[in-house]
Amino acid sequence: MKYTEFEQCGLKRSLDLLSGKWKPLILHHLFHEKEIRFIELWRKMPKVSKKVLLEQLHQMQEHHIIERIEKNGFPPQVYYRLHRDTKELGPALQILDRWGSSK
Repeated sequence: MKYTEFEQCGLKRSLDLLSGKWKPLILHHLFHEKEIRFIELWRKMPKVSKKVLLEQLHQMQEHHIIERIEKNGFPPQVYYRLHRDTKELGPALQILDRWGSSK
């Protein structure tokens, strides 16, 4: 495969979009919850700072991997959920989870 073909490869593009220390774990939690509040997600990932988590979520939102939902109330609540197209990743992530658990 030529370098230019590799740059256009769907696998490379997918891995580029999902790269980041916390993105796979964010997806893991979102696949198990219909939607989750930011603070709940942050509590499930205690080693990540709020700033870094927000950056990763923002990048994923820009690439239409997740959706951000604001619900009015006092105080306002911010929820995240998978974008409808991202749900197709579920089986692939389950396979990677099983493979990683067996190593």
